[in-house]
Amino acid sequence: MKEYTVPERIVELVMAEGVDTIFGIPDPSFFAMFLEAERRGMRIIAPHHEQAGALMADGYYRLTGKPGVMGINKGPGVANIAAGAAYLAKENIPAVFIMGQRQRLYEQRVRRGKMQYMSQPPIFAGMMKYMGTIEYPEQTDEIIHEAFRLAMSGVPGPTFVEMPLSVMQPKLKLPPALSPSRYRLANQEAGSGAIESAVDILTSAKNPILLIGQGAFVSRAHADVAELATRLGCPIVYSSAVEAVIAGMDDRSFPYGSLSANEIVGNADAVVAIGTELGETLHYGRGHHWSKGCTDRKWIYIERDPTAIGVNRPIDVPLVGDLRDIVPQLAKTLPDTSRALPPRVGELAKAHAEEKRKLTASISTASQPMHPGRLAIEATKVLPEDVVLVRDGGASSMWFSGLLQCVPRDAMWNSNYGAVGPGLPYAVGAQLAVGDKRRVVLVTGDSSILFHISEIETAVRENLPVICIVAVDHAWGIEVASYKANFGPETKKPGAHWNSKVRLDKTAESFGAYGEYVERAEDVGPAVERALASGKPAVIHCVIDADANSSFSGLPGFMEFRTWYGEEGDNLGFAGTPPAATAQADGADDAPVNQGSGY
Repeated sequence: MKEYTVPERIVELVMAEGVDTIFGIPDPSFFAMFLEAERRGMRIIAPHHEQAGALMADGYYRLTGKPGVMGINKGPGVANIAAGAAYLAKENIPAVFIMGQRQRLYEQRVRRGKMQYMSQPPIFAGMMKYMGTIEYPEQTDEIIHEAFRLAMSGVPGPTFVEMPLSVMQPKLKLPPALSPSRYRLANQEAGSGAIESAVDILTSAKNPILLIGQGAFVSRAHADVAELATRLGCPIVYSSAVEAVIAGMDDRSFPYGSLSANEIVGNADAVVAIGTELGETLHYGRGHHWSKGCTDRKWIYIERDPTAIGVNRPIDVPLVGDLRDIVPQLAKTLPDTSRALPPRVGELAKAHAEEKRKLTASISTASQPMHPGRLAIEATKVLPEDVVLVRDGGASSMWFSGLLQCVPRDAMWNSNYGAVGPGLPYAVGAQLAVGDKRRVVLVTGDSSILFHISEIETAVRENLPVICIVAVDHAWGIEVASYKANFGPETKKPGAHWNSKVRLDKTAESFGAYGEYVERAEDVGPAVERALASGKPAVIHCVIDADANSSFSGLPGFMEFRTWYGEEGDNLGFAGTPPAATAQADGADDAPVNQGSGY
């Protein structure tokens, strides 16, 4: 038995979960907890805004699988974190928000003008998987355990623990904190009967495929997924949330919605879905590309949440549990011999590479200011092989996504929530996760990086050498495009431009980071190489052609993007439906999915 205050005990409980980092802005409510955490070797990362702290925890989780933990100041700090909680809830990120609060006697005291006090739980209705308050010190273990239990069970998400000042001083004598496996389900294989049914389907299938989402990467299950693909001799189709390829799987991996992936999907007679919600960007596994070819294909779904089975589409064999356990379980149950990869998959890989080559060659090298697609090409062809790529923004982000010249092994973007602005905090959290072993590179637009530009200072302070490559058009590019599409190119575009010509490279330098200003395409690569060599956080301000950025002509993936909203007929604010979009929505094989037309 050992004597603990509540803040000290919370640190012990957090460390028992394997968490080594706490995000939060210092406040008297958390002084004791932060001091104890640092004394025990944990890192305290203080962002400049609470929302950014939540997004850093998100980036950190995606590369470690460790849930985020935040200490959040009472009143305004709690209110600030609400937007971050919405991000994490929508992106399925497990986190424990420890919220400061004033003495509990304020809850029912009849007063007006109470300083830094509000009833905090109602702010988070609909966002948190659990909300609990430590009313008495003796409740600390059970409430923190419940917060982690629910954050990590089923579909992951954030939880809320309120810690009033009145519980911080008393001391308790308690045994060491329990390990996670002693109070919650930490590992779960699928039932043997379900595994046997899955094996029966896969051994008789002629064209099985793996369909993988971000969960396979967040779980750090790269090797297990690769082993399963090798055993099955099958291609991998990855969702739009992934944008990365597992090492060694380059010859069989295709982005969903590409022409090659569409053929693979159409021919598939068995699908193993791993780490994905089968959501709208995958047409729920039943519309568009899935509605052609072998439409009676069998579905095997690896999913932690049993209530998700059959919601978006019927499932033939649900494998409920942790994919880190089920994927190797399934692979080991399959016959020992690995299938050969079908020759057609190799042909499609070459066709996909040729499609990318032609698209790359079609982007002007001479335009001044430079074309956003050319920036994407020149910036990404010099990145390290083990780069962690973070993507953010609207129009420029699409150009970066479609014209990457590297093959990232880990990548992230705000794919479910669909918001702009989280990229820089994501990158800071990701760099915290990988340390000095790999480099994290953010590709983004200026409207997006300005959301949290102050976190460049956080990166400098913590010696996190994130590289930010910024496409600058001094506008909300995708909103400009929407104005044009709906009201004509010459219409006024209120709110879409700003006249102050911000120099992001100079802003970075003022924080102590490395900065460069680039106007010509041929200067982009050398600037990125110098930024990498500096060993410092860096911002490269790249002037792009605003008209090209806000035009969807030839924009990679734009027509596919349009089909994501097809079920409700939602038009995203873009007037008209180009012929290519109509053909794609109807499932036509020859629809030019990767290259937009009409705008």
